[in-house]
Amino acid sequence: MNRSDPAITAPPQAVEKLSVLIPVYNSEPTIGRLVDLVVETLRPRYGALEVVLVNDGSKDLSHEQALAAYRRHPEIVRYLRLARNFGEHNAVICGLHYVTGDYVAIVDDDFQNPVSEIAALVDKAREGYDVVYSFYARKYHRWYRNLGSRFNSWVAGKLLPMPEGLYLSSFKVMNAFLVATVIDYPGPYPYLDGLILRSTDSIAAIEVRHAARSDGRSSYTLRRLIRLWLAMFTGFSVLPLRVASLAGAAVALLSLLMAIFFIASWTVGGVFSARPIPPGWASLIVSITFLAGVQLLVLGMIGEYLGRSFLTQNRTPQFVVRETCGIDDT
Repeated sequence: MNRSDPAITAPPQAVEKLSVLIPVYNSEPTIGRLVDLVVETLRPRYGALEVVLVNDGSKDLSHEQALAAYRRHPEIVRYLRLARNFGEHNAVICGLHYVTGDYVAIVDDDFQNPVSEIAALVDKAREGYDVVYSFYARKYHRWYRNLGSRFNSWVAGKLLPMPEGLYLSSFKVMNAFLVATVIDYPGPYPYLDGLILRSTDSIAAIEVRHAARSDGRSSYTLRRLIRLWLAMFTGFSVLPLRVASLAGAAVALLSLLMAIFFIASWTVGGVFSARPIPPGWASLIVSITFLAGVQLLVLGMIGEYLGRSFLTQNRTPQFVVRETCGIDDT
């Protein structure tokens, strides 16, 4: 993927209004300062600015800090508080339902995405792209999260129609057209990048800075990363089921070859007769264990698909908004 040459040569599009969407989770020490910095940095550049905060069931005083930020900037800040923790992608989808800007910048709540870099992403998007991703020369995340991010991008490249070399960063800018397309997805397990990649190929990426985390620890745990991978696997591709089918065919072929081998061995007198274990016992146990493991793996994968389909048909919500501030004023 060429990250520097624009795919569209149309003149830059005007930005009548910029929305900055920030999913909030246990960010009491940072969210107030982050909102103030966003307003201070971007308001002089964009005449119409809104900051949409989505509190994803925080357990600390993030709610009070977000309310205080709303009171300081009531004409700019929109605040939504979810009824429980639904996950980052669900919170972002929730916020996308309420943004009103021509372009939307999605920013983490921990200051690791420098506010000063938002303008560069917007300027690139104005060249005619539906989405502009950020990527970093150096990331200040813990090693396991960096490893998980690389694995996630690698798997996404195999499952989704993704440009080669694209890094799926959470720090990105989308235009209003793509936002309207993404929020049409009704399922309870949204994977934002999957929705983006299946909706458009007008994609760009630029290098930006990545800052060290100033307060607290990342909320991304191994459990959250696994949940994200499952959303991508089972929500946006049937490739895992095809792999399971091929694995089943391979195991059946292996079993046939083993049967031929054992019949031939018995015909010539047996190669296991000198063993202290009963003839056929080892091969039988290995075969049963191997086949049982493959069957359970395939059944679990099918069950994951069926379970998510059931929850979707059961109208499990993507998010539930408990209260809002400033939404009715827009």
